[in-house]
Amino acid sequence: MLGLVWRYRWGCIKVIGIQIALLTLGLSGLGLMGLGIDHIRYSLAVQMGTETIPKTPKWPFGIMPPEDWTAIPTLTAIAVAILLFAAVRSLLNMSYAVAVNRLLQGQVVVDLRTAVYRKMQRLSFRFFDSNASGSIINRVTTDVQNVRNFVDGVVVQSAILALSLVVYLVYMTRINPALTLACMGATPLILFTTFRFSRRVRPAYAVSRDLFDEQILSLSESIQGVHVVRGFARQPEEIAKFDRAADKVADQKSWIFNQISRFQPTIGFLSQTNIVVLLAYGGYMVIRHETGTGGESAGITVGQLLVFSGLLQQFSGQVSNIATIADNMQQSITSARRVFEVLDSEEEIKSPPDAVALPRSTGAVELDKVSFSYRPGTPVLHEISLRAAPGQCVAVLGPTGSGKSTLLSLIPRFYDTESGVVRVDGCDVRSLDLEDLRRNIGIVFQESFLFSNTIRANIAFGNTDATDEQVERAAKMACAHDFITAMPDGYDTILREAGSNLSGGQRQRIAIARALLTDPPILLLDDPTAAIDAETEADIMAAINTAMTGRTTFIVAHRLSTLRQADMVVVLDRGRVVQMGTHDKLMTTRGLYRHAADMQMPDADSAKLLLDHQETDGK
Repeated sequence: MLGLVWRYRWGCIKVIGIQIALLTLGLSGLGLMGLGIDHIRYSLAVQMGTETIPKTPKWPFGIMPPEDWTAIPTLTAIAVAILLFAAVRSLLNMSYAVAVNRLLQGQVVVDLRTAVYRKMQRLSFRFFDSNASGSIINRVTTDVQNVRNFVDGVVVQSAILALSLVVYLVYMTRINPALTLACMGATPLILFTTFRFSRRVRPAYAVSRDLFDEQILSLSESIQGVHVVRGFARQPEEIAKFDRAADKVADQKSWIFNQISRFQPTIGFLSQTNIVVLLAYGGYMVIRHETGTGGESAGITVGQLLVFSGLLQQFSGQVSNIATIADNMQQSITSARRVFEVLDSEEEIKSPPDAVALPRSTGAVELDKVSFSYRPGTPVLHEISLRAAPGQCVAVLGPTGSGKSTLLSLIPRFYDTESGVVRVDGCDVRSLDLEDLRRNIGIVFQESFLFSNTIRANIAFGNTDATDEQVERAAKMACAHDFITAMPDGYDTILREAGSNLSGGQRQRIAIARALLTDPPILLLDDPTAAIDAETEADIMAAINTAMTGRTTFIVAHRLSTLRQADMVVVLDRGRVVQMGTHDKLMTTRGLYRHAADMQMPDADSAKLLLDHQETDGK
């Protein structure tokens, strides 16, 4: 965090410089006020012929008014000077507000939030697997704001605090060292109380952030699953769930606020004890000065007491700011751990320093004894070996949880294997340039995500430089052109969030067009017809058959019509290859494949009964 501050050191120096100027002007105005009061008392004593005339007021830096000036012009000059200082302070306060906002919101927040977002784009899927979406969103938004608070609310304010306290102490010591020492008696107790408070509330802020993550997750899930919630009439339960999460956050915040509400008045009370000392001891010293007890230099003037009182109040106010700084420190440290956890996370999946370029793949893919696990000790794939020649279609079949999607995700290197090697064109994918590798692979997921943008922009997502002709050609290959042009705005139709104004089949065809626009030699299709009806499936399969032409294709499928067209079928069960071969070969042996095929075909009795009905109808 100090490194973050150092990066913006010139902005911080500028802000601190303005505060130094404000401090100087404030002290000057306060000193002039005391000088004016002493001058009034001196002038009145002279005019009234008082036997005991106060000493001539001490003017700063030896600057004195002309000898022929009376009291009125002198006091007017002092008042004008105070007014000018106040005007300059007002301008500097405006400059300070602008400088702080420009430093924090215009630089620190923007740069830090951008850095976190960029790092997230480079992190492996393991990071997103292990962190809920609510937590990730909070890191980019609220936590970054709290880290920003460290720059201004902790470092800058601490520098201003330290500088102010030193200046106030020096000024007060010059007025009277003994009075200064007496008024500082409560300061060690204030510091002890502050450090004790800081240690007490630090864990509570960490718990508060976790509870807030849970609340955001509850909100996010209820919005994304609104159709499920209403379909099962679960609104009251979801409202109660959100209320419980909100209550937990509120209870935790309430505890923290209770601690703060006790801490701040305590600091304020301890600070005010200095005022009591000032009135008692300072009043005694004024009397000594007025009566001349203890010598000519003993005691202080009324004006000096007024100046000292102002300095002490500002000193006490700065000491009270320690409470705010301590609170800011705890919030920013808690959030910083979460932000820097992202920034410091190792990029597991990245191009090696000596990456091999892959301009255009031939489409040869090989998995050689590949094993993989999301969590140590819980393998998902066990020594998978298979080879796809350029242009071949490999269908992957297996029950839920057998590792089909995981197998496909290893080819574009979404994850690295635990053991074994994935090769493209004979090269280990870990040795290839990552962007080159993924540019050679087109992916259509089971539930394809579309962005809130035009249809044209969604299709051209992987190639933003694509021409209109290229976009339309990809749409035609995906059998999407007709329904797109039938829309009022055609390719410029704006899609709502996640493409909710399209049907499932239309979304899938746009996703296929998006994958085809880059003309990838390798195509991965993760069960693209799983969630659509039979009629739409025919349209999707027509698009897929066109898309697979001339490309090496891996398709997760369960429909027999798709499996029959594959050059090779790989059957997975519990992460192991249990069968491999063509449709005709696998139908000759008993196993998972034949069992799956039999479930999709009518049995012999049903077939005979169907033929009997057809013959009867014919007669």
